[in-house]
Amino acid sequence: MAEATAFAADRKFVLVISFIGLPDGTGHPLMSVRMTKSPIALHWLLRNKVDFVIEKTIEQLALLSAHLAARRTAILAAWRAAADADPAQTTVSFLTRAQFNDHIPPLLDAFEDKLRARPGGNRAAAADEAKTREDVKHGLQRWQQGYRLSELMHEWGHLHLCLSREVEAFAEQHREIGRETMATVHHELIGLISEGINRSAGEYARLQQAEAAGHVQDLQHALTKVSEIEQRRGVWIRQAVHDLRTNVQSVSSAAAVLGETKIAESERIEFATLVQQGVGSVAVMLGDLMALARLEAGQERREITSFDAATLLGELCATMRPVAMERNLFLKMEGPAVLYVEGDGGKLHRMVQNLLFNAIKYTVFGGVTVSFGAEKESWWIIVKDTGPGLLAGPAAPIASGLKEATACARESDENEAASEGNRSTVLPLPPGGPATAPRHSQQAGEGIGLSIVKRLCELLDASLELASSAAAGTSFRVVFPRKY
Repeated sequence: MAEATAFAADRKFVLVISFIGLPDGTGHPLMSVRMTKSPIALHWLLRNKVDFVIEKTIEQLALLSAHLAARRTAILAAWRAAADADPAQTTVSFLTRAQFNDHIPPLLDAFEDKLRARPGGNRAAAADEAKTREDVKHGLQRWQQGYRLSELMHEWGHLHLCLSREVEAFAEQHREIGRETMATVHHELIGLISEGINRSAGEYARLQQAEAAGHVQDLQHALTKVSEIEQRRGVWIRQAVHDLRTNVQSVSSAAAVLGETKIAESERIEFATLVQQGVGSVAVMLGDLMALARLEAGQERREITSFDAATLLGELCATMRPVAMERNLFLKMEGPAVLYVEGDGGKLHRMVQNLLFNAIKYTVFGGVTVSFGAEKESWWIIVKDTGPGLLAGPAAPIASGLKEATACARESDENEAASEGNRSTVLPLPPGGPATAPRHSQQAGEGIGLSIVKRLCELLDASLELASSAAAGTSFRVVFPRKY
C-alpha cells in the first residue's frame, strides 16, 4: 500500500490518500482517504474520481462498439440460424438474407453509435432517433412479408440472446472491463430490444387496425347502396300501389311490387336490376367476409403440390379475358412457357383472380398485364394495370400500408444489393405522383378483397408489394418460395 500527502493552498489542511490496490474486474484504484480539516479537498478528489470512472466507461464502451461492428456478419448469421431453428417461425426460411436482415443492420449501427456517445449529448439523442425510425420500418416490413405477430416477437428474443452472448464473450476476452461498463451495456441492450418490440409490434398492430377500418368502410358503402335501393323502391311502391306502406322492406313486398300490372315496364326492369345488384353485392361481400374470417381464424390450410404455374396462369387469364374485352381492355400474359413450382394451386388461383378482377374493374383505358418469372429460391407474379392508381376508398388503409412497406423493403434491398454489386428486385417507385381523382365506379369489397390476398400471402409464406401512381397505374408483386 502506498501513501501520498496533499496540502491545501494555505498548507494548513492535510489530506492523506492511501492507494490500496485494484478491485476485481473494475480496473479502477481503491483509495482510502484521511484528512485533518479539508472537506473541500475531499470533494475535489471524489469529483475527479467520478470523472475518471465516466471517461473510462466511455472508452470501454467505444471498444465494445468497435467489436460489435467487426462481428456484425457473425451476429446476423447467428440470429438467422436461431430463427431458422425455431419451429414457431415458419416465414423466415423463405426469405433471402437481405429480406431477413431488413432494417436490423442500420438499427445496430444506431445502437453502436449510442454506445460511443457521451450520455445526454446530441450524438446519443440522434442515435435514439435513428433506432426509433428503424424499429418502425422493421415492423412495417415484417407485416408486408407476411409475418405473424408471434413470429415478430420471437425474432426479437433471438436477437437479444445473440447480442448478449457476443457482449459476454467480449467481456471474457477483456477482463479489464469494469462493472460500470457492463451495467451500462446491459441497460442499453435491454432498452434496444424492449423498444424494438414495442415500436415494431405497435406498427404491425396499426396496420392491422387500418385493414379493419377499410372493412368497415366496405360495409358502410354496401349498406348505403342497399339504403338507396330501398328509397327508390319506396317511390315506385307509392306510384304503383297507393295502399302499400312506403316502409316495406321485405323480399315478399319487393316481389309483390314487381308483380303489379300498373307499374311501367321500364321501371319494373330497372327495379329488378337494382334489387338483383344489391342482393348480389351483399352476397359477394358476405362470402368474402366468410373467407377472410376463415383465413384469420386459421381454419384454412395450405395443400402443397408441384404444378406448372405457367399453365395455371394461362388458363386463368383465358377465363378473365372476355371480362376485360367487354370493357374494351386488353389482358396479356408475359413469362416462360413452363415454370414448375411447389405451392397451393387453388389458393394461388384465388389470389391472382382477385387481383385481376379488381384491376379490370377499376381500369378505364388500356388494360392489364400479368407477368411472372423465377429467381434462384423464389418465383414471382406481377399484376399491372393502366388504371388511375389506388386511391382513397375502402382499400386505402391497407394499400397505404403496403406502399409504405414496399418503400421500406426497397430501401433495405437496394443497400444489400449495392454492397454485392447487384440491383434490387423490389417494385420500383412508379413515375408520376399519387392519384388525385376518385376511382371509376368505386365499389364496396375492394378493401376486403385486398385483405384476402394479404392473408393468402401469409398462408403461403409469400410477400406482397405494391406500387401505384396516377401516371403509371397500379402494380402488385407477389413473391413465393419455389419449394416448401
